[in-house]
Amino acid sequence: MTAMIIEDELLAQVALTKTLERLYPDIEIEHNASSVAESVEWLSYHKPDVIFMDVELSDGTCFEIFKQVKVDSDVIMTTAYDNYAIKAFEQGSVDYLLKPIEAQALKRAVERVKDRMKRSLPDWAGIASALHQMRTGGIPHKGKERIIVRFNDKILPIRICDIAYWYSEDKNNFMTTKDGRCFVVDASLDEIASDLDSSLFFKVSRNCIIALDAISSITRQTGGRLLINAVPTPPYELTVSRSRCDDFLRWLEK
Repeated sequence: MTAMIIEDELLAQVALTKTLERLYPDIEIEHNASSVAESVEWLSYHKPDVIFMDVELSDGTCFEIFKQVKVDSDVIMTTAYDNYAIKAFEQGSVDYLLKPIEAQALKRAVERVKDRMKRSLPDWAGIASALHQMRTGGIPHKGKERIIVRFNDKILPIRICDIAYWYSEDKNNFMTTKDGRCFVVDASLDEIASDLDSSLFFKVSRNCIIALDAISSITRQTGGRLLINAVPTPPYELTVSRSRCDDFLRWLEK
């Protein structure tokens, strides 16, 4: 993995370099920059796998870099302030690390980048959407590509294609990702459903929205309802309400 560090404080730059060398000797730091201008110039001709990018630089904020050059690398933002978090994730940042950077937080961010590199697979969500369009002759609702959730003192970007299902329980709404993480969400399930690609997600009842590729099997129950076996295993039985069964089965066949 190749890396670039954009940091205008020499001590912080050295500290990050040493920590990376200790934790990940396989990461090659190709370049260090301390300003927007220097970063733009270097990135015009190079594309590292990951950029560790301080927010406040000697000649402006790092967001100016995105306006002046196309950044195709994964970005991990580093800063002493937490008020840039939303803007950082809007730019597609993989993680947002507060200084002084803890080794565990740095490892989490780097592992995310490595995981993204390993999973450079075809865009299955896009393929499924295209197939749906071909079959129906229409244009499906594309929906959001990612949402932001709050977890303790962190703000995390979650890709829609990584979500297995949303559900309501005890007057709270929850979201579960395909790797088993669970988050509380503020929006109602109706609001969430309106922002999703209807070819990839289905509101099976007033208490649950599920992703097509989270469904492992379906079992018919007495009374006409359908029991969904999902991955990861949900906290309670996911059933399709009788009024939605026909629509749900048609959705599966599309």
